[in-house]
Amino acid sequence: MENIIYGIKNCSTMKKTFDWFDEHGIAYRFHDYKKEGMDDERLRAWSARLGWEKLVNTKGPTWRKLIAAGQPPLNDIDEAITLLIANTSLIKRPMIETAAGELIVGFDPGTLEDKLGKHQGN
Repeated sequence: MENIIYGIKNCSTMKKTFDWFDEHGIAYRFHDYKKEGMDDERLRAWSARLGWEKLVNTKGPTWRKLIAAGQPPLNDIDEAITLLIANTSLIKRPMIETAAGELIVGFDPGTLEDKLGKHQGN
């Protein structure tokens, strides 16, 4: 397995994530939500591990635009996944799948060190 970072390229949090990986010499592959999209199967797998609520970025401008346009609150996994696939900017970032099988949501240097630093042989 490999480390995969999911997100969008033009995001300050993503830049911090890339910088952290590069500074620690940890190899990764980047999956750009905007260019490559996201699939139902992966979102369901993440939801099974974390709960679908943890996948939805409700703090960004895409969410605010949807709410302003009358998007009702999400009630279940099916509604959430449909919305996330149609609006990939709503998926939290970064989402990181580590080579060791960990799933990390968001950028936190301590969590990255704990989950990745010990498994990379650095």
